[in-house]
Amino acid sequence: MPLTHVPGGLPADSRQPVFDGRMPAAPGDLRVEAHGIEPVPESNRYGGPGRLFTVWFAPNLTMTGVFTGTVGIALGLDFATALAAVVLGTMVGAVPTAYLGTWGSRTGAGQLPLARLAFGRAVTVPGILQWLSSVAWDALIGLFGGDALARLCGWPFWLGVLAMMVVQGALGVLGYEAIHRLQIIMTFVLAAAFALIAHRLLDGVHPAVNGTAHGADRAGAFVLTSTIALSLALSWAPYASDFSRYLPRTTSRPRMFWCTLLGLVVSFVAVQALGLLGASVLTDQTAEGVDKVLGGGALGAFGLFAVALAALCSNAMNDYSGSLALQTVGVRLPRPAAAALAAALGFPLVLWMHAADTTARFQNVLLFVGYWIPGFLAIVVVDWRARARRRLGAPIDLAAETARPQSGWPPLAAFVVAFAAAVPFMNTSLYVGPVASALHGADLSYYVAFLVALGVYAPLRLRLSTPR
Repeated sequence: MPLTHVPGGLPADSRQPVFDGRMPAAPGDLRVEAHGIEPVPESNRYGGPGRLFTVWFAPNLTMTGVFTGTVGIALGLDFATALAAVVLGTMVGAVPTAYLGTWGSRTGAGQLPLARLAFGRAVTVPGILQWLSSVAWDALIGLFGGDALARLCGWPFWLGVLAMMVVQGALGVLGYEAIHRLQIIMTFVLAAAFALIAHRLLDGVHPAVNGTAHGADRAGAFVLTSTIALSLALSWAPYASDFSRYLPRTTSRPRMFWCTLLGLVVSFVAVQALGLLGASVLTDQTAEGVDKVLGGGALGAFGLFAVALAALCSNAMNDYSGSLALQTVGVRLPRPAAAALAAALGFPLVLWMHAADTTARFQNVLLFVGYWIPGFLAIVVVDWRARARRRLGAPIDLAAETARPQSGWPPLAAFVVAFAAAVPFMNTSLYVGPVASALHGADLSYYVAFLVALGVYAPLRLRLSTPR
């Protein structure tokens, strides 16, 4: 029986059933997973690293990624330069996510529950941010998926969104194995669908050979395009080990890393490259625009169906990880109920974004969900490496590690300082920092936040580890 801990990282006197519960027993076990943030015992582990490719490939084949890909051309870059920026940013963002994903098999724990090691009781701050981010991503992606479903079925917009949220919420309730199973199937379905969409969408469309940006403006546009691509891949980092926590401890970590990395990079680069190629015709960033570009009829209906399926794949993962984040901050709500709650809250947020200036509100929500992650990443990685050095190569004993009380003020201070330091480097539709403006639009905020958090927290963590 695994030792149960309260969200701050201190041992509890007894097992907390709300954080425990029934677990899937084998591939294909689609019964409701009641198990919450309790580490998964080794006796309940199963599966292989190959399923990490599909679970990180299918959810990124969304129109959100396609439309994000148009940004490079809109900023004045030529196709080759914009594609290089996308590949670079995606690789930089995907590597940390793939690395964090290897922690799941070693601990049996999700990503935010593992963050209690570094943050102690202060884990409530990234925990709340992650939970709110999962709801926000529900809305960002559900906006396209719900609109596509409504047009496909001839429903009003609100009904399409509601149906989308109900189905994705049900998948989040079913949990880990249902999501993995769905992504295996959708990897093949969506890959074929997007290949057909790309063939029709790009018929007669020629990539931008010459860009309109030159000199320093071109360099700034390259960095901004790269940062946007980075933000998409890095947005999965707080979810990473949630979808590897049932893998056996003996699972090859290099294979886990490469399966995750390839799933993220191939999918994100593909959809953003499609956006770069079709930037001249993707002027209407709605499901109706997709239908028109595909010429309506059967192909248009197929395109709408693919958009809806892609949104479903991604948002089921948002609801699942959101349920673990909510438990991590101390909310004693069963995991299935917490997943349903995330889907329910995404519904009014989609309606709010759709009610007025959809593009502006979409960008505002997108701004919220990303800038906190680099500081979080630096802190948890430093803490993980410090603990590994202290163990001298011994396997991690999560119960023993969690039993050591961790002060919350050093990680929280580093987290806040890192975010504040990044503000002048941000470039968004709401705010352009003075440094970003001076750098011709280059957004270096993610790099600054990571490096500042590293510089602030690493010395504090070293001091805490030094015997007195």
